[in-house]
Amino acid sequence: MRRTDFWERLREVFGPAYASSVAADQVLPQLGGRTIDSALADGEEVHLIWRAVCDHYSERVPARLR
Repeated sequence: MRRTDFWERLREVFGPAYASSVAADQVLPQLGGRTIDSALADGEEVHLIWRAVCDHYSERVPARLR
């Protein structure tokens, strides 16, 4: 998964304004207690970050985006 695909999916799930807030502020246990932005900055693979988002927000992420 490319970063552009990741951001498109995140914006689709949370909306354009809230997606950036989720990425900056929400600490995900699946990312070792990091935010999405921190995991990206640390060089974590984008598909693993997306999987963490899907796991953490399973009720919000539609099956077609998983």
